[in-house]
Amino acid sequence: MHTNRPVTRMFGAAPGKLSGLRVFLMFLLGTGILWATALGAAQAPAANASSAPSTGAAHADFVGSDTCATCHDEVSKKFASNPHRKMLLMPGNHEGVTCENCHGAGSEHVAGGGDVTKIFNPAKHSPKEVDEKCLGCHSNTHPDFMRSPHAKAGVSCISCHDIHGTDVQPSLHIMALLGSTASSTTSSKEREHLLKAPEPVLCYQCHAEKNAQFNMPNHHKVNEGLIKCTDCHDVHGTFERNNVRSRNDSNQICTKCHTDKRGPFVYEHTPIKGEGCLGCHTPHGSQNARLLNMPNINVLCNQCHSPVAAATIHGQAGGSSELAPCTSCHTYIHGSNMNVAFLR
Repeated sequence: MHTNRPVTRMFGAAPGKLSGLRVFLMFLLGTGILWATALGAAQAPAANASSAPSTGAAHADFVGSDTCATCHDEVSKKFASNPHRKMLLMPGNHEGVTCENCHGAGSEHVAGGGDVTKIFNPAKHSPKEVDEKCLGCHSNTHPDFMRSPHAKAGVSCISCHDIHGTDVQPSLHIMALLGSTASSTTSSKEREHLLKAPEPVLCYQCHAEKNAQFNMPNHHKVNEGLIKCTDCHDVHGTFERNNVRSRNDSNQICTKCHTDKRGPFVYEHTPIKGEGCLGCHTPHGSQNARLLNMPNINVLCNQCHSPVAAATIHGQAGGSSELAPCTSCHTYIHGSNMNVAFLR
């Protein structure tokens, strides 16, 4: 009956000793986990060292751009008028250093006879690493880039920009999409931004479906060079859909040009405030002269206004779709200061 008492007293007769034993065992277990974690972290870089690209030599010294030019003379000559040359004027900058501001200190790269693992080469790194390098200077002007669809799709800075300022011609089939209009879209401002090709040629390389829309009978004059993609879109990211430029009122993207539709109006058309201009209009191109989402304006209106109800109100038997265009009477459809029904 009492044969198990000695064992019971070993673990239960001295509660203070039991608590101390548990603490000691937990300490040993935690120490073992920490050692295992540290050992794994120390071994992981060694296992991946052969596959991961080098970010440059950790203990290299700056050698100056003149040294870089001894091997990269062609790039150096074209870089003379590059906007990045302004880095020479930055306070605390190393004398003669421009290349190494982006590529890292180059002494070990030079000593290794051009060893590419001793320098930061964007072509050998992931888009995210390239973007982080560029945003080291450009984060103030492009604070939302990392959340943009371009960044998430792996479209890095060097996908669109030629950092060294080289005049890179777009491929022949892209130029053929625009024909003679391609050359008219080139401007000094586009070269200032170091784009690899002028707008919209550059954008069409990925967004080919937009080129088809801008070739529709009625379209915004993008191919003709009167406006550009970046007039409406901030390609470096916004909080709006499709990288549309952020505004307090999303309709301001349109009303900055279409000032007569801006308002404010005493009587506002509700969809304009709820859905915005895109509720009725397609901005890139349409079969309709007013860039409506529908070829016929009455069909568009009847999406919200029942044809039967409209026929009853207007005393007609056929329904509004069979009558004259709605805007023949409801002239001020974007907003009116005189009539709640947007009549003349």
